[in-house]
Amino acid sequence: MQFLQHGNGVIHYSLEGPTDAPVLMFANSLGTDFRMWDAVAERLRDRYRLLRYDMRGHGLTSVPDGPYTIAGLAEDCVALIDGLGLDRVHFCGLSIGGMVGQHLAGTHGDRLHSVILCDTTMRMPEPSMWTERAAQVRSEGLDGLVDGAMERWFTPAFRTSTTVAGIRNMFLRTPAEGYAGCCEAIGTMDLEPMVDAIDRPALVIVGADDPGTPVPAAEALAERIEGARLEVVPEAAHLPPVERPEAVTDAVAGFLGQR
Repeated sequence: MQFLQHGNGVIHYSLEGPTDAPVLMFANSLGTDFRMWDAVAERLRDRYRLLRYDMRGHGLTSVPDGPYTIAGLAEDCVALIDGLGLDRVHFCGLSIGGMVGQHLAGTHGDRLHSVILCDTTMRMPEPSMWTERAAQVRSEGLDGLVDGAMERWFTPAFRTSTTVAGIRNMFLRTPAEGYAGCCEAIGTMDLEPMVDAIDRPALVIVGADDPGTPVPAAEALAERIEGARLEVVPEAAHLPPVERPEAVTDAVAGFLGQR
């Protein structure tokens, strides 16, 4: 296990792959940890130096008191990049990880070669819902949210797989304060100004059946970034790297192969 001291806590990360290869950094979604990228990492680790980390409040990374902000979560990324002595990385994030990627690319574009934004959006509807969800999680835990999350994250055909059973366990083991703090970050964000400032090559990926950050949100994001490419993954909902890792790997490798 690898940890970087950051503030009063630590960031848990994994760095693997050829030391002379380009660095590809992954950010996880709300309610998961960096293992959500396992199937994609397995397919890419011979070609890229892979940096995966657990977002603040998730996995083995420290859980400071919330609320959090997308800006603060992006600064965690910069701290990790700096702490590992890296110059620039290719960044790939999903859902809140993609929100962090938008902020990072808009404010610290000099640290990125490119940005890959998966199943994410510039702004969520009904921001008050996220404040209410944070309060619910702090008082009741995550048990009441897990069934709805699995329904949003995976298509019905995939939902009975043992993989989903494992992701369900991952969700339930997420620290309540970490989940709640990230909910508050999502509820208060407005990333349109950050997206307008992105001048890095960009790829936007979305599951065709994603109900939470649907295809129109991905289209709007791709249209707003000059030159961005859009890849729609068929037969996938909100977590295509878990449900369709081969398609996500092909999209990422094809995009990076042109960099």
